[in-house]
Amino acid sequence: MASDLNSVALVGRLTRDAELKYTNSGLQICRLSIANNYRRKQNDQWIEETNFFDCFMMGRRAEAIHKYLTKGTQIAIDGSLRFSKWESDGQTRSKVEVMINDIQLLGGTRGGYGDGGSGGGDRYESDRGSNDTPASDFEDDVPF
Repeated sequence: MASDLNSVALVGRLTRDAELKYTNSGLQICRLSIANNYRRKQNDQWIEETNFFDCFMMGRRAEAIHKYLTKGTQIAIDGSLRFSKWESDGQTRSKVEVMINDIQLLGGTRGGYGDGGSGGGDRYESDRGSNDTPASDFEDDVPF
């Protein structure tokens, strides 16, 4: 019998700044939305279309990274789909979201940090404290 698979990998840009909220028990939940562009050919013309995905991540990593998740930032996520169903004003509502397992900042914002190929390094450099040691200062005595 084959096992089921629920896996999502997306690369896109944030449509708004990420929102961080806390549950009553103190669990951190970061919510964000990603726009993912793609092109398809219709007759002799290429048409660009966009899909939008609502995503969330939980835990201390969500709290730590949310301040870097600003509108326009390009990110890559790895996660799984989660289906939610609830009742509101007598109507049954539902939605599918991506629960993020892993996230990477890929580049700057459009018109913002970097040119999209810098990997977001400029952004982190300004946040480093004076006690951080640059990677070039490490000695080459690594045992492997």
